[in-house]
Amino acid sequence: MLIDDIDFASLYQQQLQLAGRTEKSPQHWDAKAEKMAANSANQTDSYLTQLLAKIDLTGAQSLFDMGCGPGTVALALADQLQQVCGVDYSQGMLDVARQRASQQGINNTRWERRAWEEGWDDLPRCDIAVASRSTLVADMRDAMSKLNRQARLRVYTTHLVTPTFMSPEIQYALGREVVELPNYIYALNVLYQMGIQARVDFIRGRNCQQDNSTFARFEENVKWTLGTLSDEERARLDHWYHQRDPATIAPATRDWALISWDAVPNS
Repeated sequence: MLIDDIDFASLYQQQLQLAGRTEKSPQHWDAKAEKMAANSANQTDSYLTQLLAKIDLTGAQSLFDMGCGPGTVALALADQLQQVCGVDYSQGMLDVARQRASQQGINNTRWERRAWEEGWDDLPRCDIAVASRSTLVADMRDAMSKLNRQARLRVYTTHLVTPTFMSPEIQYALGREVVELPNYIYALNVLYQMGIQARVDFIRGRNCQQDNSTFARFEENVKWTLGTLSDEERARLDHWYHQRDPATIAPATRDWALISWDAVPNS
């Protein structure tokens, strides 16, 4: 079998199905909007710093930010552009983003509620399109095609390098089966088969600065990713935690792959 005989878009969907991944509802993200905004405002975000340094705004006047969350990337770049459009399917995220823009005196933003799977024909095309940590989608080829069509100049997307959101060691400690999600290799190969020659770079280190100094805080960090824990799981987690130095525990440490390309017409 040659590489062009492999349908990477279908392979991606198979891996997603094997992982048992189901899309979280907008309400799930509505409930997390305030905390995500607070994390973004309070931390020295190494991920964001590295990402912004790698986005080339040469010749750009506008930005399309898909899966914008509380506006982290869009607001960080707004003062360098004439127009910014943040898009998310969570109204709670958009409300927080709009509030943050107002608090910061930023008035060149537009916020639109839309999902990856919905039509984008009425959304503005922009010079730069970004999808930051929002690319675990149902249909990778369709998502990359939409981003490419939305951009006049360049596209930037970030994807998991390791195939889990939570440390496998912690999942084993809970007694859970570790499932592996599709990582950045799928997106890169999907783009290749679309005729797009993408660039790959890496953003290293924690995606957030988590405080695990007490078990209560550690448990909250685990629940942020894995959801509700049973009484048995909580007891197992407590036992695991107290056998370790809290300073060495990093449940959500991971690298991200930055995949970028020059927008290609009709791809």
